[in-house]
Amino acid sequence: MDQVVTLPNILTGLRFALVPVLMVLFSVEQTVAIGLGTFFVFTFAALTDLVDGYFARKYQSETVLGQLMDPLADKVLVTTALIMLIPMDRVPAWVCLLIVCREIIITGLRGLAASTGVVVPAGFMGKIKSNFQYFGIGFLIFPLGILPIPYLHQIGQILLYISLVMAIWSGIDYFYNLRHIFQETVKS
Repeated sequence: MDQVVTLPNILTGLRFALVPVLMVLFSVEQTVAIGLGTFFVFTFAALTDLVDGYFARKYQSETVLGQLMDPLADKVLVTTALIMLIPMDRVPAWVCLLIVCREIIITGLRGLAASTGVVVPAGFMGKIKSNFQYFGIGFLIFPLGILPIPYLHQIGQILLYISLVMAIWSGIDYFYNLRHIFQETVKS
């Protein structure tokens, strides 16, 4: 049980638990207060991604469960926010579709790797991509007119486009790094 109930795994679970809260906040009428609430819930959930990794490394409490669930929690959080931003005209549907497809493919590759006994932690490029996504989505969620930052949502879209390029790049890199597993699977 000690290998399951660790602070990093609890933070990952909290990220999963915040997704329905985020969905409810996106679903109600978007007043400034609701928009700020949505922004803070998303930001807090995104910060748990940074904190859980820090604690896992610092206290050497990395677990197989954490290595599998942490990236999944990130994907669920990002996918939820992207989908909820489409009807608000803040994210083009095609961008969301490409990001979601990449995430599904990577999750499938992780599952295939895990079936051969290989657990693949998130790579450096994927972590950078996640940060661009978090910042981009955060800017897109933040209600306009509160801060004197012109083009806040446009900045968010640019960051999201950068994350899309990084997502495709890191997805290809991920596939390339796992090619030996696929070659062994085909030979079997």
